[in-house]
Amino acid sequence: MEKNKELSKMCSSGEVRDEKPSSSRREFITAAGAVGLTLATPGVLRAQGVESKNTLKVGFISPRTGALASFGETDGHVLELARKALASGLTIGGQKYTVQILDRDSQSDPSRASQLAKSLINEDKVDVMLAISTPEVVNPVSDACEAAGVPCMSSVMPWEAWYFGRGAKPGAPSPYKWTFHFSFGVDNFARTYISQWSTVSTNRKVGVLYPNDADGNAIRAHLAPELAKAGFTIVDPGPYEDGTTDYSTQIAKLKAEKCEIFNSFPLPPDFATFWRQAAQQGYTKMVKIAQIAKTGLFPSTVEALGSLGFNMASGAYWHKDYPYQSSLTGLKGAELANSYEAAAGKQWTQQLGATMALLDAGFDALKVSGDPKNKAAVAKTMNTLQTVTMVGTINFAKGPVPNVATAPIIGTQWVKAKPGSKYKFDYLVTDNADDRNVPVSAKLVPYS
Repeated sequence: MEKNKELSKMCSSGEVRDEKPSSSRREFITAAGAVGLTLATPGVLRAQGVESKNTLKVGFISPRTGALASFGETDGHVLELARKALASGLTIGGQKYTVQILDRDSQSDPSRASQLAKSLINEDKVDVMLAISTPEVVNPVSDACEAAGVPCMSSVMPWEAWYFGRGAKPGAPSPYKWTFHFSFGVDNFARTYISQWSTVSTNRKVGVLYPNDADGNAIRAHLAPELAKAGFTIVDPGPYEDGTTDYSTQIAKLKAEKCEIFNSFPLPPDFATFWRQAAQQGYTKMVKIAQIAKTGLFPSTVEALGSLGFNMASGAYWHKDYPYQSSLTGLKGAELANSYEAAAGKQWTQQLGATMALLDAGFDALKVSGDPKNKAAVAKTMNTLQTVTMVGTINFAKGPVPNVATAPIIGTQWVKAKPGSKYKFDYLVTDNADDRNVPVSAKLVPYS
């Protein structure tokens, strides 16, 4: 003990100089370090314990770069708004928590999404995970959370591609305990497409281009039959691989069948390649309705098509005209859109509201659980969560299958902006069959 006191005194008096240590010097440093550790450890451990107990760590994974970057383009802005709203902490069950949102970029790579999720779970020790946008992100993150027993909520991909695409079987009990998803599904697309397409006179022949991936396979299996039941003839050249560069065979088939309606769920780079080839080979001239999902969602991907983007129909999972309000930030649709345009100098996108809605629902689940550090309690809450978000009411108690809640798809169209606009396109609501609370601002006009 006397030796330890002496070492501590030498350290505080500055007698230890910064020079190459001799053997005895190394022994001294080792001993002094031991004294410091002995003196500091109880306080450090107490501080770490308090921080762990009173800090909520929320993982957030989305595609900010890569082929799906348009989906994550606005996430930074939404996360900034969420962090400001949570800056003073969150009180749940009488306990006040500081909140850390640990956001990660999947780079549009499913393997990286999985690795990021595992790192957030095992190294950062997140209490809950949020994942958004496309099967390439959401499914691997959900799988990692299911395996690790971490509650996860996700959005923005067809729920069938999430539920069945991960291994669940129709009619069988849900294999998922920790993962939950709210988003649009085949019924939402069918309701909107059938209603929207009825407003333009066509031969009701629908040429489809569905890729051989989770989205494409789910849509081919579930949406195409619903459209056929409604009296549309589906012309399907067959699945293609993501990254295909020559679509001559598919285009020839659609031209030969005189498909006046075209529908696709492609990756943005793939569609740009296809649509330019379709224009060069004369197919776009016979198209009266070009209904593009996944790629036709954002200004950046539509603008990349130049004049070929005008009058392209789309489906919106959020629009600034939605009448709902964020429960987390208190912002209304127009306020959120305007805040992004002012901050980024870019046109608003529908992803703003979708990402905000995921944060709304995720943090509401933490609040309702009463004990956000109890993973089982949070997962149980997610299973029956009913809440109002930026995209509307989310009700897991009324899902089409367990672990799932649905959200609407609204018919929309990209039209040439009015003179004086600082943007090239206006994004108008043309059909509200899936949510009558959303106001319609225009009629669908023919593509060509």
